[in-house]
Amino acid sequence: MVFQKAKDMYRLQKQAKQAKKELRTIHIEAEARGVTVIVDGEQKVVSIQILPDVPREQIPDLLKDALNRAMNKAQIVAAEKMQGVMGELGLGQ
Repeated sequence: MVFQKAKDMYRLQKQAKQAKKELRTIHIEAEARGVTVIVDGEQKVVSIQILPDVPREQIPDLLKDALNRAMNKAQIVAAEKMQGVMGELGLGQ
């Protein structure tokens, strides 16, 4: 019984590591009037692009908007990816 639980825990840890690795390869994009942000599934910024015609004084607000939307999308993607692993641990739903 204890051995089986240890095997199950090891398998779940392996699945969680695999899911985390996959999240690094997923790119999520959000755009706010000429400011484009791409983050990965781990919520790390991959790139930021600002078009030359974006008014300089608007960049901070547009960047915050694009970053927040990209991060929110990344959280949803990560939650969906981890849902299976967490469910098996009895932590999901």
